[in-house]
Amino acid sequence: MRVIGVDPGIVVTGFGIIDKNNNNIVAHSYGTVKPPKNMHLSDRLGYLYDEISILLDKYKPNMLAVEDTFYSKNFKSAMSLGQARGAIILAGYSAKISCVEYSPKKVKKSVVGNGNASKEQVQYMVKNILQLDQLPSPFDSSDALAIGLCYLNQNQVE
Repeated sequence: MRVIGVDPGIVVTGFGIIDKNNNNIVAHSYGTVKPPKNMHLSDRLGYLYDEISILLDKYKPNMLAVEDTFYSKNFKSAMSLGQARGAIILAGYSAKISCVEYSPKKVKKSVVGNGNASKEQVQYMVKNILQLDQLPSPFDSSDALAIGLCYLNQNQVE
């Protein structure tokens, strides 16, 4: 089973590829997608769609796990984040890969045991669970790995 976790963002989107065979869980790859800063919103969304599509084609995951939009006081930020999520989910649909969504609290609770955990706590637990040599950085990629782990934890995948 291979899952790609995605932490959507209009400025930085994190991704993490995790493989699970029996009880062996391994981080295959992780990183970020950063649309050029001078792009208009529609071009940024297209860029995200294209780059996520490339990752899906390259790594061929069985499942796409995306962090759900959290409610923000800043309506414009929440709208942009929702649009980024839409571009990512559409990339999964186009690649015929099923998508699941998890709230930030559910991801944190699944990985750390505390739905109010800090980004540092999530990063630390991701490093330990996946037995990485160093903390996955930036937070966007450690959050994406946590989203993938949440899927594996929630679905008891073999």
